[in-house]
Amino acid sequence: MGGRAVLAIDQGTTNSKAVLVSSDAGVLATGSASVGLSTPQAGWAEQDADDIWRSVLQAVAQCLAAAGPVDIAGIALSTQRESVVGWSSAGEPVGPVIGWQDVRTTAWCSTLTASLDTLVRERTGLRVDAMFSAPKLRWLLEHADPDYVGTVDSWLIHRLTGCREHLTDAGNASRTLLYDVLDLDWSPSLLEAFGVPRSVLPEVRASNGGFGTTSGVPGLRDGIPIVAVLADSHAAMYGQGCTRAGMIKATYGTGSSVMTPVESFVADGCTLAWLTDEPLYALEGNIVSSGAALAWTAATLGLPDVGALTELAASVPDAGGVTLVPAFAGLGAPHWDRNARAALTGMSGSTTRAHIARACVDAVAHQICDIVDTIPGTPGRLRADGGATVSDLLMQTQADLLGHPVEAADVAEISALGAAELAWTTLGETTDWAAKRTARIFEPSIDADARATRRTQWSEAVAAVRTS
Repeated sequence: MGGRAVLAIDQGTTNSKAVLVSSDAGVLATGSASVGLSTPQAGWAEQDADDIWRSVLQAVAQCLAAAGPVDIAGIALSTQRESVVGWSSAGEPVGPVIGWQDVRTTAWCSTLTASLDTLVRERTGLRVDAMFSAPKLRWLLEHADPDYVGTVDSWLIHRLTGCREHLTDAGNASRTLLYDVLDLDWSPSLLEAFGVPRSVLPEVRASNGGFGTTSGVPGLRDGIPIVAVLADSHAAMYGQGCTRAGMIKATYGTGSSVMTPVESFVADGCTLAWLTDEPLYALEGNIVSSGAALAWTAATLGLPDVGALTELAASVPDAGGVTLVPAFAGLGAPHWDRNARAALTGMSGSTTRAHIARACVDAVAHQICDIVDTIPGTPGRLRADGGATVSDLLMQTQADLLGHPVEAADVAEISALGAAELAWTTLGETTDWAAKRTARIFEPSIDADARATRRTQWSEAVAAVRTS
């Protein structure tokens, strides 16, 4: 095949992908490998750092084999965010990877003072919650005693560079509760409050600030620069071309992320999307269980996969009064009630498996609406990406419940492409890939009264499971 390409590595919760991308956004080849996830106790979610690394190597090998000869101009990373890794000075993993959805630190978080929560919000834009990295890092330091810690991007950079670099990008750092997104540095006050020494943390660089070069990586030549690093939801926003206030995107993954750029930092629900010449801030709401809810419901109903679930859901016109609130690990934004528990309500003697399947699809869309409803102004249209967007039923349901059009991205690898686009821009190429793409457009098909009825039913079900 030949030519120059950026190798984009997209490391997510359930799989790792490798995508070779040309400077005009052409996808030359792809590869993927699954990643294991274990739940040793209720509310715990763990992965193995070596397994993550192996999956990356497998995905890269598969991608390169499919591409044939190619000149790799640089590497771009898009990674799962708040999950944390610890390793020894010899570069070996120490303890488990504690996943972003892990809630083992919920009780500890509840003991923290209101003044600390205020400080966290003022300096990070986030709130104290078990989803974010700092409580997990504290737990890892107390129970595994690693020499170095970081988020998944740091671990991959460490391995890609032959264990020479300990680096992270500002966007990933902003999700830890330890990084001051105004001063653009680790916060001494927050490090002290969470008991995380600065010496174990990576150096923070701009998202296109250079992250070393490859060394000793099977299948890759030495010396390939790691050009760009973005957190996966941030990379999706970059890939969707959402770079201005008023634009909004939703990523449908294991959980979901709704993001919209803002002109300046606000101390509630704000995050640092990326740092290039200057920081770009975004309002964000995080949903704990969306794709995970679809997978759980499919398994519970004895279906082979989520595709079969959405097909079953489409066989009925509505959920027949059934509501599923998928609070399997509590509720994320905008409710932030980690003690809430899942509920299936409204069933009758006429309820079928199809109604339950439809209720799950509805639940994914309702959760997105809950966040969009908190964003000032109206979305105009929602740019959607992620695996679940292949479902026309889900996308139509989303448009119906929002009352606004939904644009579903025409490519599955939007996070990888977002990271690759930043890399190519950094390498000096002119890019505007989002403007060149097509999308599936879904217009609302129900009236305001029907929408209000369905939203009220959902809100009542959520209120019934909340504890705060």
